Amino acid sequence: MDIATILGIFSAFGLVFIAIFIGGGIKLFIDVPALMIVAGGTLGIAMINYPLSQILGVFKVVKNAFFTDNTASEGLIRMFVGFANKVRREGLLALEENLAILKDEFLKKAIQLSIDGLEPREIKNILETEIDFIRSRHSLGAEIFTTMGTFAPAMGMIGTLIGLIQMLQSMDDPGKIGPSMSVALVATFYGSIMANIICLPIAGKLRTRSKEEILTKEMVIQGVLSLSNGDNPKILEEKLNAFIPGSRR
Repeated sequence: MDIATILGIFSAFGLVFIAIFIGGGIKLFIDVPALMIVAGGTLGIAMINYPLSQILGVFKVVKNAFFTDNTASEGLIRMFVGFANKVRREGLLALEENLAILKDEFLKKAIQLSIDGLEPREIKNILETEIDFIRSRHSLGAEIFTTMGTFAPAMGMIGTLIGLIQMLQSMDDPGKIGPSMSVALVATFYGSIMANIICLPIAGKLRTRSKEEILTKEMVIQGVLSLSNGDNPKILEEKLNAFIPGSRR
């Protein structure tokens, strides 16, 4: 669980709700028409920009903003050092028995390529090509949330215009001015909340997660190349330690 994401959500929404309750209560900020304009309109715009399959798929990657594994890099280094010691004793083919327990498909593929006897340059080219496509897929999720965060305030402004038009048309009926003005102002509020507390921060966190995962995969490439070259376990460890901060080594 990513504590920073959880604390950020609670602090951002918490402070907003505290200010709302202090100022007069939550009922003043509940407006179904305004919510329909902003949330429905923003989702509709996203569907215009991207295929439906991509829109549905992006919600599966939202979990990456809430979950992280800070020990992955350190565990990867320990694993590769163990592999290096085993290769020195028994050879590369001995790693085949370890493939069954590996859960990471990228890591499993990298080890298999090394076991199959491919040249280090070929292994590097294959894995780097796969990383390029992984990076492209990851960027899509952040891009969709950025798009939604960009258009949400615009939909809020559209809601504001609708409310103002309704208000101007009912100036002769004072009883209708209040509800129309509510839609006008609350729609802008919803658009700002959706963009600046939900969509744009999630897009930023997804980009961060993508960089972390790509870095881990680059560590895998370096580790596999070292195994293929028959590097000393200590040398392999030093090469992989270069990928992480000194405080975590």
